[in-house]
Amino acid sequence: MNQIETPQAESSEANANKAKPVEPGSDDATDKKINWFAEARGLALMLLAVLAFHSLVAKPFYIPSTSMMPTLYVGDRLVVSKYPYGWSWASVSFHMMPRGEWRILPATPEYGDIVIPVHPQRDEDYIKRVVALPGDTIEVRDGRIILNGEPVKREVVPPHRIPFEPELLCSSNGLMEPCLSDFEAYRETGPDGSQYFEPDTYRETLPNGASYLVIDHRNQPLDNHGPVIVPEGHVFAMGDNRDHSADSRAPAAARGLGGAIPLENIGGRAEFITFSLDGSTTWNPLSWFSSMRGDRAWTTLRPPVAEQSGASE
Repeated sequence: MNQIETPQAESSEANANKAKPVEPGSDDATDKKINWFAEARGLALMLLAVLAFHSLVAKPFYIPSTSMMPTLYVGDRLVVSKYPYGWSWASVSFHMMPRGEWRILPATPEYGDIVIPVHPQRDEDYIKRVVALPGDTIEVRDGRIILNGEPVKREVVPPHRIPFEPELLCSSNGLMEPCLSDFEAYRETGPDGSQYFEPDTYRETLPNGASYLVIDHRNQPLDNHGPVIVPEGHVFAMGDNRDHSADSRAPAAARGLGGAIPLENIGGRAEFITFSLDGSTTWNPLSWFSSMRGDRAWTTLRPPVAEQSGASE
């Protein structure tokens, strides 16, 4: 006669099949231990993926000085693309590769591009604007760019208004000081009591029509340079803040770029601003929002192209 399972029998069997407590030292306990090797391997693979993305595709960049004002403010955070000019030792983040003259899928910047060159002697990233290409003859005379014998178009425009931000500090000779102290003579007070700087501003237009603002407010040694011929495989770059930029006009010993920049020393092109902070950020979470310069987020850094109509001043 067949046995009929009763509910009581099912209950007893279920109780019998319940997992027994794991005894210390048993095989089950060993299986439940964390596999630290697998965890470390996963973390290493993730870090390698981030490094590869930063080296081959794009990486964030921070502006620590006033050399590119009024285009870039201290505290701006950017995205720099790595692929527009190909890849070289300078493309690799954290300068992990030795210097060399090789490039993969090489390309040449255009007039007006904002590029990330590496200092010729130190592993420091700079940010400057390309103003002369391979084969060009460039001269700077009284602050004006003379390109292939022709003055680059430069127009006087209303002074660019720069906010007065006393908490914004920059490093100068190892000391921290207000970033905008060089513009103190141009400080103004508006009807609402707000303060700002209005230094002399110009609009420069390069031969391809790339147009951008520059600040040029005093006479200084770098206002006269050259003429020099840009070698093949090099570009000449300058900061938009012409009186406060260590660029291709300045020797490497003076923290400049020491002349034309080899293309293999360029690690990427600046694309757009993601967000910007005015220097008032503290540990107070509320300041993380109040210190934001909201009007600068997502600003493109590709110069607009204007129609050429001759040089002016």
